[in-house]
Amino acid sequence: MATAPALAAPPRAAARRVVGELEIFRIPVNHRGDWILVRLGGGGALKGLGDASHGGDDARTIAYLRRFAELLRGRSIFDVEWFRQATAKAIATEPRASAIVAASALEQCLWDLIGHALEVPVHDLFGGRLRDSIPLYANINRSTIQRTPDGFARMAEKAVAGGFDAIKLAPFDAIPADPAQRGDIRQLTDQGVACAAAVRQAIGPGRRLLIDAHSRFTREQGIELAARLAPLDLYWLEEVTPADPITDLAAINRAAAMPTAGGEAVRGIAAFYDYIRAGAVDIAMPDVKICGGMLELRKIAALAEAAGLDVSPHGPASPVGNLAAAHVAATLPNFQILEHAFGEVSWRDELLAEGEPIRRGSLLLGFGPGLGASLNEQLLTRLSRR
Repeated sequence: MATAPALAAPPRAAARRVVGELEIFRIPVNHRGDWILVRLGGGGALKGLGDASHGGDDARTIAYLRRFAELLRGRSIFDVEWFRQATAKAIATEPRASAIVAASALEQCLWDLIGHALEVPVHDLFGGRLRDSIPLYANINRSTIQRTPDGFARMAEKAVAGGFDAIKLAPFDAIPADPAQRGDIRQLTDQGVACAAAVRQAIGPGRRLLIDAHSRFTREQGIELAARLAPLDLYWLEEVTPADPITDLAAINRAAAMPTAGGEAVRGIAAFYDYIRAGAVDIAMPDVKICGGMLELRKIAALAEAAGLDVSPHGPASPVGNLAAAHVAATLPNFQILEHAFGEVSWRDELLAEGEPIRRGSLLLGFGPGLGASLNEQLLTRLSRR
């Protein structure tokens, strides 16, 4: 009987790499909150980056970062699956997203460290890339302060001038998130539809328009909304109702003339299994920070592929978070497009020492080791609250 070949050990220098000190950078962005970036030591000058933003409670996220980093201290940088298992219970019992966002950020750091140790880009660790550039859509929602048809249209025009031909906005955010406080939403719905129509007019018929409803509607209202938005030729309509009950999203998906998308707040492959099986959407949108990390994103994408669905990772994130998602997206046969938070801050491109490699609405992936990025120390000193 033939014996199985021995597994090759990592290079000797890489095998000795163990996790060291954690650095946390809290960077003010705008009225929607801060970015929380982390940097994890891996021996010598080796550093790995991660994004722990948008966990819902920054102080709680930072507490989990410190707690989980202590689990990793002194362990091999290759212990990704061990770390995922070690943090699973805390994640499962934490009602907020703080724990899963913290664990996801540290897992990003590990993949970055492994890539540097082996001198390969992270996408090589996920099966090798299928594309050299990652198409992006410009989410103008966070940067639009004047939330009127004219305000959204002007920001959309800036995104088009910046090279983007796919634009997303959430024009119904004036509708209260709490159903008990909504009352009659007809006027606010009319205003949101007018904003969407103004952006369509501003960007023209040849560009893609994406609308996020941020779960502000009931099933019946959502079906009516989809019909009202149909003349705008949407690329997709996103998250019209909450995911619970999932039958509401599924009903809207069946009724809508345009593709539907969602899943940004769904955590883990098991929850995505139910989400996809129910027919909630045509396009799954796992967020690399909230779904459970880069490996979980890859698993969810495979699940969606088996169901015949495309994947477009959610992520109005920092350049670090976008790079983490992009390295996975580059390897996915069913990847469609990645989110980019357009116009939030004037210094976004300066955050990475190498600059953010966005050209003509696409993120370009190089062949440098790890995520291929390092932080601009001068900007960190000026902006961050450690």
